[in-house]
This record gives sequence, C-alpha cells and structure tokens, in this order.
Amino acid sequence: MTRFDVDVVVVGAGFAGLYSAYKARTEGWSVVGIEAAPEVGGTWFWNRYPGARCDVESLDYSYSFDEELQREWRWSERYATQPEILSYIKHVADRFDLRRHFRFETRVTQARFDDDASRWVVRTDAGQEYRARFLLLATGSLSAPKVPDIAGFEDFAGEVYMTSSWPQTDPDVSGKRVGVIGTGSSGIQVIPVLAAQAEHLTVFQRSPNFSVPAFNRELDDEEWEQALAAYPERRRTSWAGGAGSPHTSHPGDPLTMTDEERREVLEEFWQRGGVLFGKTFANQTIDPRINEFARQFAEERIREIVQDPAVADDLVPTDHPIGTKRICTDSGYFETFNRDDVTLVNLRKDPIDTITPWGIKTDQGSHELDVLVLATGFDAMTGALTRIDIEGPRGHRIADAWSGGPLTYLGMAIPGFPNMFSLSGAGSPSVLANMVLTGEQQVNWLVDLIHHCDEHGHTQVEARLDAAEAWGSHVDEVASKTLFVGANSWYMGANVEGKARGFMPYLGGFATYGALCDEARDEGYAGFVLGS
Repeated sequence: MTRFDVDVVVVGAGFAGLYSAYKARTEGWSVVGIEAAPEVGGTWFWNRYPGARCDVESLDYSYSFDEELQREWRWSERYATQPEILSYIKHVADRFDLRRHFRFETRVTQARFDDDASRWVVRTDAGQEYRARFLLLATGSLSAPKVPDIAGFEDFAGEVYMTSSWPQTDPDVSGKRVGVIGTGSSGIQVIPVLAAQAEHLTVFQRSPNFSVPAFNRELDDEEWEQALAAYPERRRTSWAGGAGSPHTSHPGDPLTMTDEERREVLEEFWQRGGVLFGKTFANQTIDPRINEFARQFAEERIREIVQDPAVADDLVPTDHPIGTKRICTDSGYFETFNRDDVTLVNLRKDPIDTITPWGIKTDQGSHELDVLVLATGFDAMTGALTRIDIEGPRGHRIADAWSGGPLTYLGMAIPGFPNMFSLSGAGSPSVLANMVLTGEQQVNWLVDLIHHCDEHGHTQVEARLDAAEAWGSHVDEVASKTLFVGANSWYMGANVEGKARGFMPYLGGFATYGALCDEARDEGYAGFVLGS
C-alpha cells in the first residue's frame, strides 16, 4: 500500500471540495482530494439527467472569493443548466490548477484516527493510504442515491437509469415506453424532456410536489453589464441574507391586505419563478394562515394548467404546507400531463405490486415499459458520511454515532471525531441556503480554527459533547417554531425507512449562522476540546 503524509485530506470535488483544496494550498498546507467521479463537479457531475437545472440564479450560484473570476465567467441564462454549471466548475479547477490535488475515480474505503500521532489514516480502493492532520468531508448533502425497495426490481428486462447517476451519453428513448418513478425535483425536471422523446411516458407518483415555473431566460449583454456593475452590492446583500442570495420577502403584512392586494403580490413572486415563490411573505413557513394564501394560489395555478380535473386532483399536494418540502423549479412540468401520450399513476390510490420483466404491475393495472427511470432521491444530509467506514480514537463509528440522528457542533464538528469536519451537512444551513457561499463561509471559518490550533500548539480539536447537544437543541428549537416539522420530507429523513426523524438543516438563516460561528471563534472556541 502506497502511503502519503499530508496536512489535509478533502473528500469530494464539488463546490465545497474544490474551495477546500484552494484554501488549503493558499495557506501553504499540503492537500490531497479524493473523488469517486472521473472529473470535478460533485453533484453536477453525477446529476446530468436531461432538464437538470439549478434553482438558484446563476449570478448567485457561483464563487464570490475572486473578483476576476466573477467577472470573467459569462453566464448565459438566469438559471443555468447542468452542462453550464459543470463547465464553470471545470473552468475554476483549470484556472486555479486544482485538479493536480485530486485523485479521481477513487473512493475512501476507511478512515481511522491515530490518537498517538493525531493523524487521520485514510485508505482508498486504489490501495493508497493518506495520513492527514485534518479530514474535510465535502461529500455533499444529496449524493447518496436511494434505490427503491420494490419487489421484482432486479427482474426488469429493459433499460434502467437513475437521475442521480445518469449516463454521460444520453440514452435514446425515442419510440420507447418509458416509466419514471419519483416526482421530486429531479423527476419534475426530467419528465417534460422524456415526454417529448418517448412513445409513451408513465409517471408513477407517490407524493405530489409544489412546483413553480422557472420563467428562465437568456442573459443578454445589457443585463449582463448591469449585473456586473451591481455585483458588489448583490454579494453584500447575499452574505447578509437569510439564504445566501439577494432576494427578500415582500415587506407587507398579508393578513392586513385586501384579497386583491395579496393576489398581486403572490402573482409578482410567482413570476419570479421557482423557490422564490416560497419567499413571498416573511412568515410564510411559520404562520399557517399566511401559508394557506400561498398554497391556494399555487393550487389555482396547477388547476389552470392541467386540463383534466381528475389528474389535477392527483397533482395538487395536500399533505404538507407549501414550502415545507422544497418547492421545485420546472419548465413545463404540469403542462406535460395534458399530453395524450403521458399517463399519471397515483401510487397512493394504485400502489406498485411488483416490477416484472416487462414493466410494472400495480394493484389496479399493468404498465408495459422498455425503459425505467428512477428519480427516487437520496439518503440526504447524512448518507454520504454514514456509508464510509469512519472510526474515531475511542472506537466511535459515524454510522453508530448518528443512529439516533446526526449530532454536530455548528454543523461541522462531530463529538468523538477530532480533526474531522463535515461541510454543508446536518446542523448547518446547507440545502436551505446558497450552497456555494455556505461552502466558502465554512471553509474560511475552519481555516481560522486550524490556524488557532497551530498557533497554540494544539494537535487535536474535537467538538465537546455538551456543545454539540446544545447546538442540536438550538437547531431543533428553531425548526419547531416553523411549519417544516409537519412535513414528511427528506429534510426530516422521512424518505428513508428506519432513519431517525428530525429536521436536519439549520433554519436560523445563513447570515445568523455565520454570526454564531464567528461568535464561537471570538469566544476562543469554547465549544471545542483543544489539546494534543
């Protein structure tokens, strides 16, 4: 086994992983990145299904740390597609010469902490061993695909594809009968594209979701120049905002507005597109009365689009307040169900009985298929970590430590695992904020922590158990004051059988989270055990 000594090992080559490598090198530390894919990109490498698009505006979903980079990359659309985002990440890797730090097509198989040496011993499937002072897990919040447990799945004789690991060359589904299982964000984006290609498309829906059109558009030269001029203020507002973007809610109180005034505001925010509709009013995910205004408006839009009232009934969510599952961003999703060659199967009324070699048999019917597409989601927030064999100095394993739910301090440090930090994970704003800025904020903060340790002779830094428990209580308390906890969402771990239930991201807001992290730093990292 080949052995290497480095200061930092980074797992993952997405936005957070690349920035981690960049910052480590900038600080003069030796760094190695380990990435399972053959290329940089993280989730934007794997999730390359047709129609994949970010629901954060391109101007915001990009690095802010380098002014020249910000100005030289020209985004073509308001909401960039997967190929353009991946091209951007590749450009960043090339511009800063980051690929040389990464070992691609390599997976971490084991990580053990050597307490005597204060080093993580990280082993890979390529037969390499890295001994590192610090281990940064930039494994992504949505990177552990969930395969449905359906009887007969392995018997299907046709083609099978997962949106979470789509082939690099798009399969040709023209003239074929295609079935899609899942109507979360990936399903909602891929379904209109497949419907336009397939002979017939059958959508198997367990849980309907709210989705708002993207109202996407190209960024012309005039708008781009205006955006460049406004970038400094846009970034300042984003860093000071609740979600790492410049968008805020309407300042008015919907409870005191007339019906006409309220509808005008809802229409304005609907036209902004996608998840921005969830920001229409400040307390929209806190006050059920305000939420109901937005929910009714969205339902009306769905029923206006879908021509068959019975199909519309199946597509309108009734099991959660709007926004408590992430509002999806689509391009023609609901219009797809007006096509004669598209069938919707409501699995709550007609559940899948078994998958056969020829297709899917439900309780009430049979659906012959040539292609099966699984848009079945992820073991979110925790799955990418618990699937790695990670062991701390006192025998703690991450899968066991988190069996009752994830426990972190500030969403980054985990008791029992010194010198190891998780990025954009449970206990941080993560998926509820701009993930690119979240990565920058967390990595910058961790760099300060490592410098503090070096300056004071500390070779180990570990979250105190009581500090992590207090942080977990704070995360729970903030979530409990909202409507989010009433939804069976992947935020709650509800999509994975046997997974402990609990709201995993931090709902206090991006800027508030950053301020709390800075407060912990300014108080001398009292939430950590610092030693040697």
